[in-house]
Amino acid sequence: MKRSDDARGSAPPLPSAEPVGLVDPTGRRIAGGAYDTPEPGTLRSLLRGMLIGRRFDRQAGALARQGRLAVYPSSRGQEACQVGGALALAERDWLFPTYRDCVALVARGVDPVEVLTLLRGDWHSGYDPRSTRCAPQCTPLATSAPHAVGLAWAARRAGDDAAALVMMGDGATSEGDAHEAFNFAAVWRAPVVFLVQNNQWAISVPLHKQSAAPTLAHKAVGYGMAGVHIDGNDAAAVHAAVSEALASARAGGGPVLIEARTYRMDPHTNSDDPSRYRDDTERAHWEERDPLIRLEALLRSEGALDDTAMAGFEKEAESVAAAVRERYSGEDEGAPEEMFAHVYHAVPEQLERQRRELLAEIGEG
Repeated sequence: MKRSDDARGSAPPLPSAEPVGLVDPTGRRIAGGAYDTPEPGTLRSLLRGMLIGRRFDRQAGALARQGRLAVYPSSRGQEACQVGGALALAERDWLFPTYRDCVALVARGVDPVEVLTLLRGDWHSGYDPRSTRCAPQCTPLATSAPHAVGLAWAARRAGDDAAALVMMGDGATSEGDAHEAFNFAAVWRAPVVFLVQNNQWAISVPLHKQSAAPTLAHKAVGYGMAGVHIDGNDAAAVHAAVSEALASARAGGGPVLIEARTYRMDPHTNSDDPSRYRDDTERAHWEERDPLIRLEALLRSEGALDDTAMAGFEKEAESVAAAVRERYSGEDEGAPEEMFAHVYHAVPEQLERQRRELLAEIGEG
């Protein structure tokens, strides 16, 4: 499996300075698009997924404010990336999400309540990674990227025709784990697609203060892999670009880094105050580029969506939110003493003393 210098390919083409799109912010097709626009059935599925995702996101935010979630990182405004990327996956592929990719997991078919388990502070991961082919969500930036590369490379060695989609934010590209993942994937041509959701802010740090690259997609060139720069609020473009990249990766074409330019409309988490570092003018600019409004406008203008279908999608979205709300309305079944389990093989006396004190305090000791 050793790769020699002779195996190096020619330098990949430079990504475009401006993001590539298929549908403009007003809902009109862009002539001469770099990809074929998905067929109407796929576009309707994308809109349905985004509507469900936004309603789920709003419901999760309400649960966080009620104290039923320890924290919630909203992805409002990034639905085109979340749903467009998730729906591009084949059943055999793997999704490696971050803490902000709850909507992507829901679009992938994971139980919405199980998606939120980690954000309750529960040590259980919530869903079964093996059956869902979705890795556990991770809070540390970029740590899932080397895991995805390792899984994809191992799958190829085992003859498993599968690719991995890694979701990360712009801040994650500055981490050492991202460098290691990009480098390994490119050298060994692992079937991995890195979808960077550039939402302009790494918490309160703007993009220009963490990267001097022309675009984040340009970083791919230094590693010897393809880089693509797309409009991350255009669900059609995201789905088309990720689908093509995954197909190429499965066929042995090597990894692809896709920068999807988008925007985080809400705070970093429910404990954040974005007014301290960004202004309303910037937010208003991105409100006009709402991915849901854009795709709905396209479908309506081309006769592929009517009021009845739209009402059906909205009703389904409300049903998902209601189910999540109802299943969170009961008492928390978690046992407090579980926080001490599965930490050490031989429990230190100090930890055991804390466990006894806790049990005594709650009347179970």
